[in-house]
Amino acid sequence: MLHFPVVPGQFGPEARELGLKGWRVEKMKAVSLDPSDLGAFFTGDSYLILSNRGDEGADLHMWIGEKSSRDEQVACAMLATQLDHFLRTDPVHHRQVQGYESPEFMSLFPRGVSYKEGGVESGFRKVQSGSAPIHRLYQVKGKRNIRAREVELSWKSFNKGDCFILDLGETILSWVGSKANMFEKQKAREISMLIRDADKHGKARIFDVSEGEETPEMLQVLGPMPELKESIPEEDTQADVSNCASLFKVSDATGRMTLTKVSEKSPFGKDLLVRDDCFILDNGANGQIFVWKGSGANPEEKKEALKMAENFIEQMNYPRMKTQVKIFPQGRETMIFKQFFKDWD
Repeated sequence: MLHFPVVPGQFGPEARELGLKGWRVEKMKAVSLDPSDLGAFFTGDSYLILSNRGDEGADLHMWIGEKSSRDEQVACAMLATQLDHFLRTDPVHHRQVQGYESPEFMSLFPRGVSYKEGGVESGFRKVQSGSAPIHRLYQVKGKRNIRAREVELSWKSFNKGDCFILDLGETILSWVGSKANMFEKQKAREISMLIRDADKHGKARIFDVSEGEETPEMLQVLGPMPELKESIPEEDTQADVSNCASLFKVSDATGRMTLTKVSEKSPFGKDLLVRDDCFILDNGANGQIFVWKGSGANPEEKKEALKMAENFIEQMNYPRMKTQVKIFPQGRETMIFKQFFKDWD
């Protein structure tokens, strides 16, 4: 626990400006980072990284160094809550742990990410600028529990045995490996349509691309196509296990936080998400936990979202420093979250 509270009112008007900004937790305060220091992290510290895209939304990342103290980690979460309230834009929250960062986080730093020993006490997306659309690459894998996950935007992520979705904004390319199974092909098409209809409001075109028939647009983004890796059939079976998920409702209607399993197998019905409560989607076998905050949930439930996730991780005996956490308000759901539900529109 913290020995003293974090100092309030630490964020000024510049925090609301568009672009990428960062703060390091120093003695329970948020100290602004120079732009040249973004992406360089001390292993003994915790950081806040804010990617503000205006009307396209914002993402607030809590980066936790492997040697940072528990006090600093708690302070980082409290400062994230302060910044959230200051922004008044309901950013999506992510907890990133050193060595297990998501491709989404890594793509924020065109020069790459570096780790430095020590701390304050001791001292994967294509580079884009302006209002250019964000490019994303998803891998579709499995036989029965087929899911998509975001991967590094590079040919290195591809193999002959899976399907991949390249989201270029107004164009969505559904790429099929020569040895992909029929279930992956069908799922790739379904998820491409989900991205188009739910994320792009129908304003995108889907193109099917077979291995060996890559389009000029695809090659322009990824570069010349190298020899791709072969598929490993056993990986599909392993993916089926890690793609399983359960859904839990979190409520404090009784005066204390309670956890109730509402469904133990996806795909879930979207109507299970009640606006007056918060929910945890447990995909811990794949190293990720999602917290959904209903628009009608009370402020205390919303404020305790990260604590809910961390308590859940502990309760389920998941490795705390290897499990990613994503927290978002109703209406800011990601495609990765939506794919666990049927008929999301």
